[in-house]
Parts: sequence; C-alpha cells; structure tokens
Amino acid sequence: MRWNVAVYAICKNEEAFVDRWMDSMGEADLVVVTDTGSDDHTIEKLRARGAQVFSETIQPWRFDEARNRSLTHVPNDVDICVCTDLDEVFRPGWREKLEQAWRSDTSNGRYLYNWSLKSDGSPDMQFVYAKIHARNGYRWRYPVHEYIEWTRPEPERKVFLDGVVLDHHPDPAKSRGSYLTLLETAVREDPQSERMRYYLGREYLYAGRWDACISTLKAYLELPSSTWAEERAAAMRWIAKAHWQLGAHSEAYQWYYRAMGEAPWMRDAYVECAQMAYALEDWHKVFFLTEEALQISGRSQNYVNMGYSWDETPDDLCVIACYRLGMFARAAEHAKKALAFAPQNSRLQNNLRLIGDRMSKPGAEKKKL
Repeated sequence: MRWNVAVYAICKNEEAFVDRWMDSMGEADLVVVTDTGSDDHTIEKLRARGAQVFSETIQPWRFDEARNRSLTHVPNDVDICVCTDLDEVFRPGWREKLEQAWRSDTSNGRYLYNWSLKSDGSPDMQFVYAKIHARNGYRWRYPVHEYIEWTRPEPERKVFLDGVVLDHHPDPAKSRGSYLTLLETAVREDPQSERMRYYLGREYLYAGRWDACISTLKAYLELPSSTWAEERAAAMRWIAKAHWQLGAHSEAYQWYYRAMGEAPWMRDAYVECAQMAYALEDWHKVFFLTEEALQISGRSQNYVNMGYSWDETPDDLCVIACYRLGMFARAAEHAKKALAFAPQNSRLQNNLRLIGDRMSKPGAEKKKL
C-alpha cells in the first residue's frame, strides 16, 4: 500500500546541509521545515529545493516546543510523519522499506540510527530510533533530549522498520552549551522522570562535574521508574568513569562490576573496565574482561552500542594483556582478529610482527607492545 509520507524538521543556520539532506528526504511526498531564526541562506536554499518552510520564534528556547510547533505545519491528511534533523541522512530506499512494514493500525516505527560513523562509513555509536510516527496522537515532550509521546488511551502499535537506516553527520561547530541548563529545567519540572535525571547525570559527566554526576545518577537509580536494565547499566558506567576521574579506582571497579551484572549481554562495561585496567597495568584483569566481552556476539537492539566495543578495541586490549602475561599464541590469535578490523593500522601490523618474532625466538627479550 502507498502511504502519504511527510518529512518534518526544525533548523537554524544549516545551509551547508540543505542539499545533502534534501537529496535524502526526496523519497517523501512532502518536506516541511520549521526555521527557528536562521540569518544565513538556509530558508532560501530549502525553498529552492522544494521544501515548505515556516518561520517560528521559540522563546524561551525548548526543543519540545519547537518540534511540536513544527508538527502543526504537517497537513492532517499525512499518514506517516518522519522527523529528522538536517545533519541526518537516510540510506537510499528507506521509503520502500517503510511502506513494506507499515500497516493501517501502525502508530510508530523503530529503525537503526547511527549517531556516529567511522572513517570508512561503518557504524560507530549505534542505537534504535523511533521518530517515525502517525500524524495524530503524538506530542513532543521535555525541553531537551525530547521524545515523541503517545497521547491516546488505546495501545501504541510499534513496528521495526527493517532496512531503514539513518546516519548522523554531526556538525562539530554546533554547541550543546544549552543542554545542561535545559536538563536542569527538565528535572525541576518533572523530578520523577528517570529519563531526564539520567541525561542530566550524563551531562554533568560531559561537563567534568564528577561529584554532581555521581549524586545525580545515584538518585536516578533510586527512582521507582528506573527499570530499564540497559540504561541503568549505562548510568553505572558513567558513575564508574566519574570515580575514575576522581582517582577512586576501587569505587570505579565496583560500579563497572555492577553495570556488568545489570546488563550482562552488553559489551560496554567489560570493555570500558578493561580500558581502565589497561591504564593501571592490571593485565590479568584486562585479559579476563576482554575475553568475557568477546563472548557477547550480538549488539543490543534496544540501547546504544558503543563503537569501541565492536571494533578492534577488545581484541587489541587482549593482545597486549596476553603478551604481558607471556601467552604469545593467544596474543597472536587476538592480534589477527584486531587486524582484520583495521588492516591498514600500522600499530596493529607491528604488534603482530613483534609477537611472531617473540614466538620464533623463545629466548629473545620481550618487546613492549
């Protein structure tokens, strides 16, 4: 069945992204953009490419208000709304995949989102997004890290849009300076929101406010609504990182172990703890943690997957631990696997050569990797 599909977005001073974005969004029937104060050529370029553009002033600034305002500009006869930002690009063929999965009673579609990409275009940080939704029955909520909320009494009907992939190409010049204030506002407005308290604690981590990060995320973990295991594990990892920055290594280890227990199917806590153990030259711990991480064969379909947990990093850490522990054959195995991820990496190539030399000359002096 063919559905009436509209892309909608908010923007400000993003003329550099217009052509790439419109090329990607051209599979939709309609593209509607709400400009929130551009003083460059964003509006003119969008209109020249066929987008409908509306101008709105949002004071005080809130992302939920901006997105709710933008949604009002989408005609009511639209079947499916696709919310994206101008620094995001769908992989070609997304419209066909969307229509294959959508049904008459579908209200929300989930799909893969690559928040960051490696230099070769492969996913780095990846998770599942849910910003494709029915025209009616939804509103955006919270001033930042906003999400689309179902407002009707009947159950929300979700589907996974297999083959729909959205890539994020973040603008390094774009500031997130307002995020901390907006998150503090969000927590004041809704003290029981586990989502906002989690994001606030993480933002304190980004800001280097270690004690505030720890206390906020501990409060998050105590909320009755804090039940999502993957997110709880992430909070424990951020607490561990904050303790590490404060030089409290024992506490950091304890929180990483808690994160592993909370979501043992996620690699991230194992790998990050191994990275800390590497810095402390605890080779036994590095070996054990990376071997455990590598036993986990599938990425989470429900939460953020850190790129360094799924590239050469776990094998690379294990190489060094095995070498330092005198397990040269095991080091060679992991060195080959690490190199398979990054064949042009000269350091990984050199590691494999050094291990080979050591194995062929048992009496030779160890060389540091």
